[in-house]
Amino acid sequence: MKQPLEQRANQLLRTLTATRPALSRRDVLQAALALSASAVAQALLPARGFAADAAMPRFTAYPFALGVASGYPQADRVTLWTRLAPEPLRAHGGMLPEMVDVNWELADDENFRQIVQTGRVRAVPELAHSARITVKNLRPDRWYYYRFASGDAVSRIGRTRTAPAADSLPDHFRMAIGSCQHYEQAWFSAHRHALAEDLDLMLFLGDYIYESSWGDNLVRRQVGGEAVTLANYRVRHAQYKTDADLQNSHAAMPWAYTWDDHEVDNDYAGATSEHLDPAFLLRRAAAYQAFFEHQPMPFTMRPTGADMLVYTTLDIGRLARIYLLDDRQYRSPEPCPTDYKGGGSTDVAPDQCPTVNDPAQTMLGATQEAWLDRALAASSAQWNLIAQQTLFSRFDGAPGPARLVWTEGWDAYPAARHRLLASLQNHHSANPLILGGDIHATVVANVHAEAEDLNSAVVAAEFCGTSIGSQGWPPEKFNARLPENPHVIYGDTSKRGYLRFDFNQQRCAADVRLLDNEKKVDSAIRTAASFIVENGKPGVRKA
Repeated sequence: MKQPLEQRANQLLRTLTATRPALSRRDVLQAALALSASAVAQALLPARGFAADAAMPRFTAYPFALGVASGYPQADRVTLWTRLAPEPLRAHGGMLPEMVDVNWELADDENFRQIVQTGRVRAVPELAHSARITVKNLRPDRWYYYRFASGDAVSRIGRTRTAPAADSLPDHFRMAIGSCQHYEQAWFSAHRHALAEDLDLMLFLGDYIYESSWGDNLVRRQVGGEAVTLANYRVRHAQYKTDADLQNSHAAMPWAYTWDDHEVDNDYAGATSEHLDPAFLLRRAAAYQAFFEHQPMPFTMRPTGADMLVYTTLDIGRLARIYLLDDRQYRSPEPCPTDYKGGGSTDVAPDQCPTVNDPAQTMLGATQEAWLDRALAASSAQWNLIAQQTLFSRFDGAPGPARLVWTEGWDAYPAARHRLLASLQNHHSANPLILGGDIHATVVANVHAEAEDLNSAVVAAEFCGTSIGSQGWPPEKFNARLPENPHVIYGDTSKRGYLRFDFNQQRCAADVRLLDNEKKVDSAIRTAASFIVENGKPGVRKA
């Protein structure tokens, strides 16, 4: 009997890992393609109608244990998601290897008396019995309610919304940005507090899961060891989705995403893994597929082997345009790595590491850079939000005239940063804000036209958010660097939380929302600082 795709791919992964042959990218990509090609073909087939009751699916437990989610809102559409997983911590979610039909409903009201659309999608085992539908022909700037059903089981109700019409200028738009949520290191209380913020969108900027365990004073444990196979990544995503606060956040509002490294492998860069694994692209394919299977992403973003197109734009009428970037999949290898490693968070002196100043070094890749330049040129938005993974501004790590740069951030790719800033200036992009995460610290800064020259003009504001639940670096180490970086007007690495934004036509108001103690499931939250960016005035000031 023909082996299932996942079994064949994971069997190949074990073989490659054991033998470590000299593999070409083509060899590994061909193997990785087996993870997705047939699954996509089957999931796109027209769904069959339900048969008689005796043939309807039977589940060992409630199949919607991972909740519901929505994402990527546009003026006329939004994507809805769920996954059938009655036993979510098993590799196949407790499901048999067969197709299952899933019904969905979208309504104007939470009681489902005013049904807007209904339909049926097919959940296939090759995609972990995830189910998604991009519902089209909707009205703009409107809240909707949705739910799924399969067999005699009905999901919880989710709430979502569409974006404002393309030619409209909304009065305001509210969103939060979050990143870096390690399941073991914190309770996800930040998501519970975000529910009370009356948000239109949650923008998540990477490290949705962590592939491995680390940290101090852990509050709970991840199932299994380091995620390497498709089955590993599926269980890891499923465990995160069982968190009640995270699940409630997904059910309450639409999300949009980019990723960072821990969805795959710590500090990976493009096709280079942290430990130079020759089979890394196969692992990346497994991680990308599991990510797609567990997020409300449209089918147009489905991975093809080890490649997945996640960079895109979201328009909030003419008020704002969000540019979601991917600075992992296409970036150049990190400069001057330590021996026998492809990556690693280290500090280097630029004058002792020529690769730092190599103009060919890239964070986004040539294709994405060109796409971003075109998108900025075409934008008529009042606010242009560059949503990427990490700290963008210069951040000197050495006292005095010496320079130290962190090899994981934009400081180690100054030519790439210069090109992005040049695009913003060449196209006179209105009110640019650069948003990030990754560093487990809050940094609010003024971005200069020449990042290395703090006497050059301020051209943008940066808001780099702290982590939802991943521990920060030592405050004393972080605070010692602040005097070397006068363009940073606020910095804190001691607390976990998120950033809240409220945009209108006159200004952007930003609040730093920090938990008292992420180790307590009922932690309170406070506004630690507030900032204003005024329309037409580059840079940021304290409120």
